[in-house]
Formats: sequence, C-alpha cells, structure tokens
Amino acid sequence: MTFKLPSRADHVGSFLRPQSVIEARAAKAADMIDAAALRTVEDAAIADLVRWQAEQGLKAITDGEFRRYFFHTDFLLQLDGVEERGGMAKAFKNDAGKDVSFAPPVMVVTGKVAHARPIQLADYQYLASQVSEPGTVAKVTIPSPSMLHFRAGRSGIPESVYPTMDEFYTDVATAYRAEVASLAEAGCRYVQMDDTNLAYLCDDEQREAAKARGMDPDDTTRQYAKLINESFASAPADMVKAIHLCRGNFRSSWAAEGGYEPVAEIMLNELDIDAFFLEYDDPRSGDFAPLRHLPKGKTVVLGLVTTKLGELEGKDDIKRRIDEAAKYAPLDQLALSPQCGFASTVHGNDITTQQQADKIRLCVEVAEEVWG
Repeated sequence: MTFKLPSRADHVGSFLRPQSVIEARAAKAADMIDAAALRTVEDAAIADLVRWQAEQGLKAITDGEFRRYFFHTDFLLQLDGVEERGGMAKAFKNDAGKDVSFAPPVMVVTGKVAHARPIQLADYQYLASQVSEPGTVAKVTIPSPSMLHFRAGRSGIPESVYPTMDEFYTDVATAYRAEVASLAEAGCRYVQMDDTNLAYLCDDEQREAAKARGMDPDDTTRQYAKLINESFASAPADMVKAIHLCRGNFRSSWAAEGGYEPVAEIMLNELDIDAFFLEYDDPRSGDFAPLRHLPKGKTVVLGLVTTKLGELEGKDDIKRRIDEAAKYAPLDQLALSPQCGFASTVHGNDITTQQQADKIRLCVEVAEEVWG
C-alpha cells in the first residue's frame, strides 16, 4: 500500500471568493486601501475557509487561492525575468453552447529566470497556523513551470537571453526547486502543481497550434515531465507531490478537449509524481483506458464531480464511473475529487456557495462509502 494522500476525497484547491475578498480587492485596485488592509481581509476569509473545509470532512486544506487573481500569474510574475503580455485569444466553451471570450495572460521571459525570494512561504505559514484539526494537512497549489513555455513557445523566450532552451529549462527548474525547498523547510508536506499544458496536448486543435509554434507535441510532453521532476528535486521524501491537469476553467467554461491517450504513457510513467488529478467530469475528457498506463505506487484522483455546473451528481453514477475506472487501474490507486477548482480566477464559476458545499460533501461521502 503506497497511497500517500491524506484522504481518498481531495480537491483541486480554489474556492469561490467571498464577497469580503472581492470588495477588498476592488478597493485595493482603486487605491482606497493598501496591501496590508487587503491581506487582513484575506486572512479572516481564509481562517473561515479552513474551518469550513474541515467541517465538510476534507483532510487536504488550502487557502482557496483567495490571495490570487489568476491561478498562475500571481505566482509566476514574482520570479525574476518574467513579465506578462496580452493574452492568447481563445474562445472558451460551456454547456450552454456559448463561446466565452477570454484571453489568459501569456507569461514571457525578458531576463534570466530566477527565484529572488520565497513566493508562497508567508501564505503557507498563515494557512498552516490555521490548520489544526486532527488528520488535516495544509496543501499548497502553484502553477506548473510549463506555464512559462507552452503559451508563447520559443517566441516568448528571447535567444539573446537564452541561446539554448536547455539553459532556460535549467534556470526554471532551479527557481522552482528553491521555492519547493523554502516550503519544505517551513514544514509544508503537500504541494500540487497546476498544469493546463499537458491537458492541452490531448486536444487535436491545440496540438496543431503547438506544432505551428515550433513544438513537437510528444517531445514537449517528455520535456515537461523532465522539467516538473527537476522542479520537485528538492522535495523531501515525505512530501506529497501532485499535479492537476486542466483543460481551462473560466466562469464555467473550458478551452480544450480530448482524452488523455496522447500524453498518458509518458506522463504517468515518466513524471515522478505521487498523485495525478485528472478531469473526468464529462465526455470531452475521454474514457478511462489511458489509466492502464498507471504504474504501481502512484494515485489517480478521478475528477468525476464537475465544478462548472451547479446540478449535483448522483452517488450511484459516481460509484459506477469509479467501477469503470477500476477496470484499468487498481481501486486502491484511485481517489475522488471535483474535476477542477471552483474559481481558477477571481471571477469564479457560475455556481453558488451551497452547490460548492454540496459537491465537496458528495466527494467525501462517496469516498467513505467506496474506500472506507
């Protein structure tokens, strides 16, 4: 038995922002309050969220990403040598059949990438100070290092700064190792990297777009696995290392589709990761057959409960799908979670806080009934 997660019921990390945080963030943007005042409001909201998560029966506890505007930019822009520019235009799609116009910011490299200071340390320390229920663990979510490459490709990494891509990947991994080391030294034992790009490489349209940016999709998958491994190289043996694959999550809409087959064999075998959070909430994520590549000692967290729609799934339906997944991977190497965060951006998905709570409770109750 090598199951390492704190519970069979987990979650991706972000939650709907409370009105207090939304209003304080707007006041800060209007120069009506300073950063310290905003942080005070965030602290109070996070303390409430920690208690709420424990009350729902969760063991992995996050700060809900309440301190972030986007899941990735607030972190990546704190690295030296990284700036943002206008987004990569993409029509996000939703179950209403409507396209949602959204251009996520693109990270570009303007200088040598370096870790000048701890990024999540203070946030982790506050979170950990609030996590006190027996069996609960403070979980930190950070964007995958591949976010510095995929959306712009080589065009976002000047040859004047990085004559070779190997130099770029080395510096990015070094910066991430320093961040992981700072968290580990503070006691953090659960880090999840959020990666849209491996999931985008499951999408035929995205694969063609990547080729147009000069990438070989299969080589890129292997390179990202190596980059993530090297980024986690400073992690202590008892740290849970997780990754979440996301096909886009903005106001209940998505950007990519396609099953995991194009990346599964490389990803599941070459990534030195304890847990893979995989979206499986609707047909656009494909079937469970790619899970046949899951080696012993690793866990797939099945994202069977959607965060994009408010309607609550039935327990029997979720259990049936777990049974289907167990035809390809051992049941004791599976767990359950919502398919994505509830608010990958400050805007949040189009569901209510009660629906959010119902979906978390559903995951906890089904996990207890399936795994004990």
